[in-house]
Amino acid sequence: MKDRTIYAILISACVIGFWLFDNFYTPATYSPPDETPKITLESDLLPSSTTGEVVQHAYYALSYSEPHEQAEWVAYTLKKEHLTYDERKRPYFIEDPKVTSKSADWRNYKGSGYDRGHLCPAGDRRFSEQAYNETFYTSNISPQDKYFNAGIWNRLEQKVRYWCKKYGDLMVITGGVLQNDLPQIGDEDVDVPRTFYKIVVRSNKGKMEPIAFLIPAKETKKPLQQFIVSIDEIEAKTGIDFFHGQSKDWQQKMEATIGGAGQWKL
Repeated sequence: MKDRTIYAILISACVIGFWLFDNFYTPATYSPPDETPKITLESDLLPSSTTGEVVQHAYYALSYSEPHEQAEWVAYTLKKEHLTYDERKRPYFIEDPKVTSKSADWRNYKGSGYDRGHLCPAGDRRFSEQAYNETFYTSNISPQDKYFNAGIWNRLEQKVRYWCKKYGDLMVITGGVLQNDLPQIGDEDVDVPRTFYKIVVRSNKGKMEPIAFLIPAKETKKPLQQFIVSIDEIEAKTGIDFFHGQSKDWQQKMEATIGGAGQWKL
């Protein structure tokens, strides 16, 4: 009887220990708060922020929306030398120390039925342990249907890597379309976007050429070409001014154009 009591106590202690670890453990941050960015993004290519909460990490930037508990956009540069297949240990998802209101806790996603979908893909940041780990800040994730995340969204991410190998350096801006009537998950009411966008910009003979996608957050076998839209259309849905640092002539010409034909190999 005594042995059974001790055994029961040990089992209970283990269960409590695992529960405490799962619910309260938070590892150290992945980058110092005052660190100088290792990849500088050209300010005239960064979107506007509708929230005023712009965060610059070492390898990407974002604009955080506290009401939606996620980024309204994430922007990063992808270079050929970034495209490595280095093995990286998958770290914990943790709150972003640079977001003043703190980004949503990853536990909001537990049992929700949604993936913690990366906006800046971890696969684009395997070249450095810190670059890889930074993508696991919860400011860089958004609730995504698992079939969408592993399906057409993943196919688009792979296409971006292909373009980088073919054309060279790219600027990528991506996020969910954040609205006021979205379904929510978790104790912090993390909004679930119904649509995601991605804008990719390359330089061709000194001129910028963008291509933009707007994709409903459900898996589909339709080709990516069917989701190419103008930047103006994404701006109308998000309220974000994506290239406000460019001239009005450039914006009127390039943002109204549905890119792709003859410019990007799809």
